[in-house]
Amino acid sequence: MSTLAAARADNFYFPPEWDPKKGSMNKQQGQHPLRERAKKIDQGILVIRFEMPFNVWCEGCGHLIGKGVRFNAEKQEIGKYHSTKIWSFTMTAPCCQQRIEVQTDPKNAQYNVVSGGKQKAEEYTAADAEVMELMDQHDREKLDDPLSKLEHHTEVMIKKKAQNERLLDLRDDSNAKYKNDYEMNKLLRKNLRGVKKDDKHREQQRRALGLHEAVKLLPESSNDAAAASFVHFGDSKAFAKNWQKKRKAVSASSIFSSAAVAAARKKETPLARCRT
Repeated sequence: MSTLAAARADNFYFPPEWDPKKGSMNKQQGQHPLRERAKKIDQGILVIRFEMPFNVWCEGCGHLIGKGVRFNAEKQEIGKYHSTKIWSFTMTAPCCQQRIEVQTDPKNAQYNVVSGGKQKAEEYTAADAEVMELMDQHDREKLDDPLSKLEHHTEVMIKKKAQNERLLDLRDDSNAKYKNDYEMNKLLRKNLRGVKKDDKHREQQRRALGLHEAVKLLPESSNDAAAASFVHFGDSKAFAKNWQKKRKAVSASSIFSSAAVAAARKKETPLARCRT
């Protein structure tokens, strides 16, 4: 990128016709500093990048819009919950151009799909998600009651006892595996040296057999040795005798077959037969 193009990209370029007395460059050109994002700023709408907070079914075509998909959404303030602003985000679905509106819910600390889509129902327990289950407002209010507080304390103690037993089991298992780090590391390195030594030996065998580099010899096994013992290739001396016998028969016979000789005699003229 040239210097002039870089300056324009960073909004540091000022053309010769710019007059500092008339204000900033945006004011002189009659545009907003946010450019196209603020084309509806007079209506209180600002275009931002919005990331879908959960999976949503599109009501226009039934397409599933996954969590984390980003849109150019129109952000607008539509009200307040006490002193917290309630924001509305309106975007266009990429599948069918359906308009989807998502609003913030400060009271419940979540997002709500108002129109154009439907949040995918995904129910799971805290145990399935392996997270802690927090108390809601109703449970927190119950703790103000002395009897409810005592009952809750009893449940907490039962859960604590079960979790302590689980932690003790995990600690014992960890100590059994990693009680002596030096010996475990020594044994691991010894096994690794043995594996490397076997690989080097098989590589030497491959080179001695003249095999290609792509061929990898596997470790020997008792099953392979038993299967190889049942393979029989015949007697080498019998093969040599049979080969010599056939070789002598070929050498003693004519190179022309009997059928070819008979066919050639039929084509001979009577004069040629007399000559022979």
